[in-house]
Formats: sequence, structure tokens, C-alpha cells
Amino acid sequence: MENKKIVKPVRSAISRDLNKLEEGTDNIYQTIAVLAKRANQISGNVKEELQSKLAEFAADSDNLEEIFENREQIEISSYYEQLPKPTLLAIQEFLEEKIYFRKSDEELNKG
Repeated sequence: MENKKIVKPVRSAISRDLNKLEEGTDNIYQTIAVLAKRANQISGNVKEELQSKLAEFAADSDNLEEIFENREQIEISSYYEQLPKPTLLAIQEFLEEKIYFRKSDEELNKG
């Protein structure tokens, strides 16, 4: 997944220029809707990927010691915990014009 190449920012909060976010859609609310949909897609993809990797470790008769001693599983989980949040990835993709979206026919007729 190419989203893993993005480096998490050092600071906990980043100021965003709303004018830049609005440029792509001419409406900040529509931009937020696009970002939310893309963040949900990213989150779903990451979740599926993580579940498929962790499914390899699933056994019908695990005992408590085996669960806590599985270092590989812990490493995989911690890797996914350290990935940037889906909303940050969606914002970065939007600003780099990597997200394709289109207005519905209803919106085109209004505007």
C-alpha cells in the first residue's frame, strides 16, 4: 500500500490553509465530505490488510501463553498503530491532487 510512504508529522497539530482546501471544490463543506469519504476508504483498506495479516496467526486452540508470546503479531500490530491517521493521508492526497471526485448531476444543475 503506497499510503505507508507518508511520514507522520512531528507536531501534534498542523494548521491548514482553508483557501487551499477549498480550491479543488470551491466549497469547503464539499471538500470535507470528499476528505471524509477518502479517509473511510483508506481506513477500510488498512483494516482489511491488517486483518488478513493477523489471520495467519489465528488458531482454534490458542492458550494464553501463546497469545502473549507471539512477537511477530505484536510487531505487525505496532507497525499499523504507528501509521498516519487516514484523515491526514486523505488531506495530503487532496492537496497533491491525487483524489478523483465528481459532482453529482443534481449539484451540476444547481451550480
